[in-house]
Amino acid sequence: MPKHYKLFLLGLMVFLISGCAHVISEDLRASVDSSLTFSRVLQNPDAYKDKSVLWGGQIIQTINQKDGSTLIEVFERPLGWRGKPKGTPSEGRFLIFVRGYLDPNVSFTNRRITVAGEIIGEKARPLGEMNHRYPLISAKQIYLWEHYYPAYGYSYYYYSSQRLNFATSP
Repeated sequence: MPKHYKLFLLGLMVFLISGCAHVISEDLRASVDSSLTFSRVLQNPDAYKDKSVLWGGQIIQTINQKDGSTLIEVFERPLGWRGKPKGTPSEGRFLIFVRGYLDPNVSFTNRRITVAGEIIGEKARPLGEMNHRYPLISAKQIYLWEHYYPAYGYSYYYYSSQRLNFATSP
């Protein structure tokens, strides 16, 4: 077998394997307490302060704050093996705190998101005519999944995936 053919196969193999990797870095995944499911934390978020979690779902809205930080409201969805939110039923909503500005045109409604971060408590926010308690996590790393949507007629616009890293606490 020619040498250039072997190099091509090796390169192809590395490319294919890298496409199967988890979207959150290995060191952050190692710090996550996998026993802290969303439903467990939802009962009493303050009891789990400073614990690391890995959650995901669909973005409901991105809210830029007066202090320059950003809150992302997420409709929780269980994660698949690469960390991609699945379409299975949700157990509720949570908020992601991001130190700094995150453009709502990048983190737009219905885009899937995966986040690794620390629980910093809970935050009450209006939801319809009631006040709703949201678990609040401080983002260490966010992965925004690719997204296709119809642009004009039969063409589609594509947002590529992005990994974002952040400072640890607010």
